[in-house]
Amino acid sequence: MIIVTGASRGIGKSICERLISNKVEVIGIARNIKNLPFEAIKCDVSSYEEIKNVVTKIKKKNMNILGLVNAAGIASMNLAVTTPKEVVTKIINVNLIGTIYFSQLIAPLMMRNKKGSIINFSTIAVNIALKGESIYIASKSGIEGFSRSFAREVSDFNINVNCIAPGPVKTDLIKGVSEKQIKNVISHQLIPKQFLTNDICDVVELLLDKKSQSITGQVLHIGGV
Repeated sequence: MIIVTGASRGIGKSICERLISNKVEVIGIARNIKNLPFEAIKCDVSSYEEIKNVVTKIKKKNMNILGLVNAAGIASMNLAVTTPKEVVTKIINVNLIGTIYFSQLIAPLMMRNKKGSIINFSTIAVNIALKGESIYIASKSGIEGFSRSFAREVSDFNINVNCIAPGPVKTDLIKGVSEKQIKNVISHQLIPKQFLTNDICDVVELLLDKKSQSITGQVLHIGGV
């Protein structure tokens, strides 16, 4: 069983659909689970209590949890000095705190069987210090640091923790970003193109596969920097 947050749209939904197409059991996590074509549990990933309730439901299923993909995330392009405090709090809570909460509560379910893979999401914007995304970058930098350190904490249980840091991916997350800004990001990549969710699914599948069990504590930049 693979747990995927942010499952109602974008990368998260595509990951669920890809895994299911390959006969992998999935539970999607999202705030809006209406009409999703796979099993899903409603949850606000920034709420510790809601995540605890989700984990309780998962425990009752008595399933073998082999993976967690923390794909839930939000962005807001704005200069730090003009970003409202409510937006700052929301970005940090959803992106960073949500990733930490889910990782610390799901990991013990993997520890019992001494195997598993946790995949978190950062962004290429961290490395290029993209102007106008300092709050978003702060949340994603935290995820990278957490992932590397958490990988050491759970390595004795044969659990891998890695971080995927894509360049621009065609999803609703960047629909408000101008073409000029997207081209600016792409110009910093070794592979100068905008990616599709399928490209990200390929990497997720690799990291969930037992063939990648020697890869942990890494940040994989999709597009290269």
